[in-house]
Amino acid sequence: MKVFEKLLEIQKKNNSLLCIGLDPQLEKLPEGIQRNTFGILEFNKLIIENTKKFVCAYKLNFAFYEQFGSEGFDLLEKTVELIPNEIVKIADGKRGDIGSTSQAYAKSIFQHFGFDCATLNPLMGVDSLTPFFEFDDKLNFVLACTSNPGASDFQKLRIDNRFFYELIIEKFTDNFTKEQLGFVVGATNELEFQSIREKVVDNFLLVPGIGTQGGNLARILEINRNRNIIINVSRDIIFASKEKNFIEKVIEKTLYYRNQLQVV
Repeated sequence: MKVFEKLLEIQKKNNSLLCIGLDPQLEKLPEGIQRNTFGILEFNKLIIENTKKFVCAYKLNFAFYEQFGSEGFDLLEKTVELIPNEIVKIADGKRGDIGSTSQAYAKSIFQHFGFDCATLNPLMGVDSLTPFFEFDDKLNFVLACTSNPGASDFQKLRIDNRFFYELIIEKFTDNFTKEQLGFVVGATNELEFQSIREKVVDNFLLVPGIGTQGGNLARILEINRNRNIIINVSRDIIFASKEKNFIEKVIEKTLYYRNQLQVV
C-alpha cells in the first residue's frame, strides 16, 4: 500500500487529521521523568500509548534526537518501533543535498528507520531530492512556505512576478504525482496557504504552526475545504503540563485538537 493510501485510511479509521510532533526537550520534561534519553523514551511511550487512537500521524524532528549522539539515534529507533504500523510516521529532517548524499539520507529514513514520509528542503533543486521520490510508495513533503518569521527572507521573494514558493510548487508538481508529493505550508501564512491550496488541490499539505506558534486553525480548515491535509501540533500537546499527572493534560489537549480535526 502506498503511504498516500495508508494516510487516507488511518485518517478515516481514527477520524482524525491530527499529527503529534514528538520533539522532546529535556528542560520541559514533566516531574517524575528522568532528564536523559531513557526518560525521553518513557515520555514518548506514554504519549504514543495514550494518543494513538486520536491521531493519523506522528512527526519526529531529527534534531531533538541527533543532539544526543549515538544515544539519540538509539532513542529515535526505539521511538519509531513504539508507533503502531497503521499510523503514519513522518521523519522531519528537512533533508536536501547532491544526489548521492540524498540517496544515503533516503535509505536512512525509509530503509533503516522505517519512516513513511520525509520533509525535504528544495533549495538545491529537483535533482537533489529525486532519490527520495525513487521510493515511490513513500510520501515526501517539500518545504514551500514555512511558519517561521524568516520565511519571507526567501520563500516570499518575487521572481518574474511570482513568489519563490510558487516556483517550488510548480517545479515539483511537474515532476511528481500527488501520491508521492506533499508540501509543508505554515498555518501562520493564511494568504499563502489559500494560494497554495488553489494550486495543489489533491496533494497532502503538512501544516505546522498551530498551537504555540499561533496559527488560526479554524481559518486554515475553512480555506482547506476538506482537501487532503495533516495538522501538526507539537509543544502545545506534549508539554501541556509539567506535573506528574501530565499525561491527563496531554490527552485533554489531544482531544481538544482532534475534536476540531475530525474527518468530514
